Amino acid sequence: MALRVSTARYPEIMSNYIPYGRQDINQADIDTVVEVLRSDWITQGPAIERFEQAIAQYCNAKYAVAVSSATAALHIACLAAGLATGDILWTSPNTFVASANCGLYCGAKVDFVDIDVNTYNLSIKALENKLAWAAKAGCLPKVVIPVHFAGQSCEMKKIAALSQQYNFQIIEDASHAIGAKYQSKPVGGCEFSEMTVFSFHPVKIITTGEGGMILTNQEKLYKKLIRLRSHGITKNPDLMQGESHGAWYYQQLELGFNYRMTDIQAALGSSQMNRLDEFVERRQFLAHRYNELLQYLPLTLPWQDPETESSWHLYVIRLKLDKISKTHRQVFEELRQAGIGVNLHYIPVHTQPYYQKLGFKAGDFPQSEQYYQEAISLPLYYGLNADEQEQVVTKLAGIL
Repeated sequence: MALRVSTARYPEIMSNYIPYGRQDINQADIDTVVEVLRSDWITQGPAIERFEQAIAQYCNAKYAVAVSSATAALHIACLAAGLATGDILWTSPNTFVASANCGLYCGAKVDFVDIDVNTYNLSIKALENKLAWAAKAGCLPKVVIPVHFAGQSCEMKKIAALSQQYNFQIIEDASHAIGAKYQSKPVGGCEFSEMTVFSFHPVKIITTGEGGMILTNQEKLYKKLIRLRSHGITKNPDLMQGESHGAWYYQQLELGFNYRMTDIQAALGSSQMNRLDEFVERRQFLAHRYNELLQYLPLTLPWQDPETESSWHLYVIRLKLDKISKTHRQVFEELRQAGIGVNLHYIPVHTQPYYQKLGFKAGDFPQSEQYYQEAISLPLYYGLNADEQEQVVTKLAGIL
C-alpha cells in the first residue's frame, strides 16, 4: 500500500508550492557531514570548536559557545547574566515566545517594550519612557533582550547608553541576524552587549538543522556558559573543590543542562559559514527586487535604518487595509491557497494565553498589536528564483 501524506500538514509537497523559508544544502555540506560521520567523533569533538571559532572570527567576538538551539542559548545566557527569582527581564512583544520564556525559566518576571513603527524592533522612545517610570517604581530590569527582527539590528548604541544609566545587562537576540551589520560592523561582536545569540534553524540564514550559538567578549561569562551547556560540570582542576582524583574526574559545580551541539551539526554549520556572505547577498538582492516589484501595491514595505545592513531573514509587508476590500486573514489564506507559503511573524507574545494568565492583556502594547493585524511574511530564501518571486508578486497583486 502506498504511503499517503497529508498536503494540509505538509503543503510543501504540493506542486509549485513556494515556502516562506528553506535551507540550502549543497554537496560540500553533505561531504563535510559524511566526513564527521566516518570520524572518531560525532559529538563534542573538534568540529564543535571549529564551528565556534568560525563564528567568533566572523563576528569579531572573543568567545563563542555552540548549543542545541537558540532557545537553549537564551536560557543559559540569562543564567550566566545572573537572572534569578525576583529579577525582571524586558524584551519585545514582536518575537518568538523563546525571547520571553527564557526569563521565566530562570524564575524572573517578564515584561515587554513596544516596537518602533518603522523597524518593528524594540522602540528606543518606549524603552526610555519605561525605564524612567521603572526607576521611580523600583522595578528596573536586570536584563533587556533586544530582538533584531527580520535581520535588522536594533539601535544598540542607544540601548547600551541606557544600560549604563539604568544598570541592566543586554543579551542581543540575533536569531534572525547572522551576517547582518550595525554601524558597518558584524552583528555578534558584542560591542554594545554582554552576549549575543544566533539561531541555526533550517529557515535561518545558515543552518545546523537545529542549533544555536552564544557570543561574548567576557571570559567569565564564557566559562560559565561552557559549564551550563553540559550539566554544570567541569574537568578543570583549578575550579574544583579539593584535589582531583585523576584524569577521569569531574565535578558538578552548579545545576546545568544537556544543551550540547553534536559534531554532525557543527560540521554542517562550519560548511554553511563558507557561504554566509553569498547567502546574505542573495537575500539582499531578492529584498531589493521585492521593493521594486511591490512599490505600487497598497502595502507598507520594510524600512531600513541607514545605520544597519540587514541579513534579511524575513521580508515582511503590511497591508494597507483601508485601501483594499479584503481582510488580513482573507489575503493570507488566498495566498496560501494559491501555493504561496506566506507566514506571520509574530503573534505578540503578551497576547498568548499563558502570558494573559500572568496579567498581560490586549491593548498593552498597541504598536505590536497593530503590526500583527497587518503583517505578512513573503517567501524569501537563497534558492528563490526570479520566476518564483514574480509568481509571488503576481498572485499577491491579483488578490489585492
